[in-house]
Amino acid sequence: MDASEIRQNHFRILIIGRANAGKTTILKRVCNTRENPEIYDSAGKKIDPAVLMASRERGVHNIENEMVFRSNPGFVFHADLRQEDSLNSTRYCIPMDEDGRSFTEAEVKFFSQCDTGGIAVIALFTKFDALYDDEFAELISEGVSRTDAQALASQHAKEAFANGPQLKLLYNHKGNQRPPRCHICLPDMDKDDADCGILIERTAEILDDDTLKQIFVSTQRSSSELCVRYAVKR
Repeated sequence: MDASEIRQNHFRILIIGRANAGKTTILKRVCNTRENPEIYDSAGKKIDPAVLMASRERGVHNIENEMVFRSNPGFVFHADLRQEDSLNSTRYCIPMDEDGRSFTEAEVKFFSQCDTGGIAVIALFTKFDALYDDEFAELISEGVSRTDAQALASQHAKEAFANGPQLKLLYNHKGNQRPPRCHICLPDMDKDDADCGILIERTAEILDDDTLKQIFVSTQRSSSELCVRYAVKR
């Protein structure tokens, strides 16, 4: 595989966020695999993951490196900021399993200052099921039975999040001139039956360019229904 082979007719996605935000897990779900990606440099040469990990531990990142999964080579992923004119979509992962769940300075700066041009940015709130546990505990403390609390926790979490500080910062903050095209809450991505269908569908919806939309739809292999739907629209 050479550099031109990787770059032609591929859908290129930048995925960024905190360490342990679930980025690799999401990529595996999108590509329907449990295997780790193969990594290539800008010349199309395969890189030993151990060497790459050692570099990252020293704080060295090569923004030109590309990740490709054998199960779906049509997607090319990048994990660091790079020249934006070669990207088709950006996904910023923000985990919900950390205390306070407040935005970091880097996240605030990205959504308020970074000019991504026409690139579609999606905010992904990962590990969203951590909020279910919080709501479950709150319902139990209010005297709700465990059975009912289990049934109500997810809906309560979604309602609380919809009125919470994260979305207010993304969409209503006075200094935020660059909100994402949309946001998606992703719970339980670590489970075997995890479904990333909503991520696939929303990505297709927010792409403005029809040609780019068709490339994305034909590249993804998670939803045959999506392929049929957009084939009918053509």
